[in-house]
Amino acid sequence: MASDRSVNLRRRSDLNRRIRQFFEERDFVEIEAPILVPSPGLELHLDAFAVENRYLITSPEYQMKRLLGAGMQRIYSLGKVFRRGEAGRHHNPEFTMLEWYRANAGWEAIADDFEALMAAVGGPSGWQRLSVAEATRRFAGVRVEGDEDLETLRKKIDGAGRRLPSTGDWSDLFFTLFLDAVEPRIDRPTILYDWPRPLCALAREKPGDSRVVERFEAYAPSPDGVLELCNGFGELTDAAEQRRRLEADRDQRRKRGLPEYPIDEKFLAALAAMPPSGGVALGVDRLAMLLFGAREIREVLAFADDEL
Repeated sequence: MASDRSVNLRRRSDLNRRIRQFFEERDFVEIEAPILVPSPGLELHLDAFAVENRYLITSPEYQMKRLLGAGMQRIYSLGKVFRRGEAGRHHNPEFTMLEWYRANAGWEAIADDFEALMAAVGGPSGWQRLSVAEATRRFAGVRVEGDEDLETLRKKIDGAGRRLPSTGDWSDLFFTLFLDAVEPRIDRPTILYDWPRPLCALAREKPGDSRVVERFEAYAPSPDGVLELCNGFGELTDAAEQRRRLEADRDQRRKRGLPEYPIDEKFLAALAAMPPSGGVALGVDRLAMLLFGAREIREVLAFADDEL
């Protein structure tokens, strides 16, 4: 093992200690999430590992929200999750995720937690907050409001001289624009909020603006480009609306020839008792990359997938 990786592993041990200390000081309870679950999540970007009649967890979100519905107030999980097809300089099929939730709080409180956590572990400071509409206008010349139909969004993007995918739905158009023209131009620590409604399966609609949902993502420049660190929500607690979205995702998975995962009925049942809440998932390996100046995720892992 290279000496610099040995150093990084010692630093990761200290990072885990600091993370736990941060949440302990704020009266959060650490949850050991299950690894094998009946449903891994239906979002289109998720591809789960099947194990007999269950799946390796892609996120502890469903189970943690059930705990919120059972009365827990502040909870966090620091553990492994698994996603097929996650390979590259910033990806590994097995990675460490930090998730935390606050009952009776919105996304802004979670974003404040995130900034405080960054300060506690020696991360970036001076985070700017931009709406997605402002970010797309500023960086790509296309103000995406969130209520455009597919053809209107296509015309907006084409009119700005930006690349269009040959096929695809609303999300394909948006993320082609975002990855081409927005993310690469983020030159300081940035929290993007108010994401377009079509992109969010688990976030609640923003009060007073049905075009967007209460979602935020945090991005930071690194030695190897911009790193996406976390994805947070003002959580959807309407079980009927959540079922509609999950069924829509399952239909899209079927149309695209992707594996179809079952809907977690116990998760949906728990939403009836879940208070208004905020939560976030943060990639700890990417955070370690940012803190240690690593250019590849393997530099901060004991063993990358292709080393096993």
